[in-house]
Amino acid sequence: MAQKLTNVALLALPALPLAGAWGSMGHYTIAYIATSFVSSDTQAYFQDLLGDTSSDYLANVATWADSWRYTDEGGFSKPFHYIDAMDDPPSSCDVDFERDCPEEGCIVSAIANYTNIMLTPSESTASLEVAAKMLVHFLGDIGQPLHCENLELGGNGIDVTYDGEDTNLHSVWDSDIPESITDGSSQSVARTWASSLVSAIETGGYADLAGDWVEGMDVTESQDQAMIWATESNEYVCTAVLVDGVQHVESTDLAGDYTDDAQPVVKVQVAKQGYRLAKWLDGIVEELSKGKGRSKCKPRGKGEEF
Repeated sequence: MAQKLTNVALLALPALPLAGAWGSMGHYTIAYIATSFVSSDTQAYFQDLLGDTSSDYLANVATWADSWRYTDEGGFSKPFHYIDAMDDPPSSCDVDFERDCPEEGCIVSAIANYTNIMLTPSESTASLEVAAKMLVHFLGDIGQPLHCENLELGGNGIDVTYDGEDTNLHSVWDSDIPESITDGSSQSVARTWASSLVSAIETGGYADLAGDWVEGMDVTESQDQAMIWATESNEYVCTAVLVDGVQHVESTDLAGDYTDDAQPVVKVQVAKQGYRLAKWLDGIVEELSKGKGRSKCKPRGKGEEF
């Protein structure tokens, strides 16, 4: 069993110059989308828990998990940011929990376990705050296709060129493609992009899709739900990320047609996970209001009790 996280001082760690799935800007955007769709009860609950009554209360913690994993206290959480699907893209893509999520945990088990903590009111405020921050981040991470892929360390080992600069495929999907959409990476840029995606969800091109994104969502079945999200993201490894194979991305400057084809995938994944985050947080607060207990999942990973 892992040691409980009760050191409140950890919660105020400064942001480090690190980037996770979608980079900081993408995580901010997902958080701002969620802020637009949560219920008033959910907003009040999480503003109180996070000690932040501003409209940025979710965005301000959206990248915390990326900083914390590089501390002594949070080092155990590094595997929680991804699941290594042992598949064979672009020929076949699939995620299998028993095969792909090791005993130390993965993003699927982390979402399940941190949701479990949120559904346990007897947990300390410090543990609940950590769990909230982790969920805000991991529901973003799981939407990045290469966070649900094992090949070459989720693309980190695939050397590519982007706009004449040497980089790797994972970084291109984390940051270069999202920033090609927004022409920036700041939190204010993220807020503007989120506003555009919120409009698309409410009345635009995603309006007919949003209901399907959260159909059957149940926070008490968190592991099964997270597997659905991971499987969706992983499918894009075959249909978008590596649709023409590894050799193609290694021999092509990805700032051209590749980015043009990838942008719609990035947009829908960011919009989707922002909307899902809102409904997930709503589901947690609704369960708490009913006096319900822990979610129905078998813990895996060092975070099983925190």
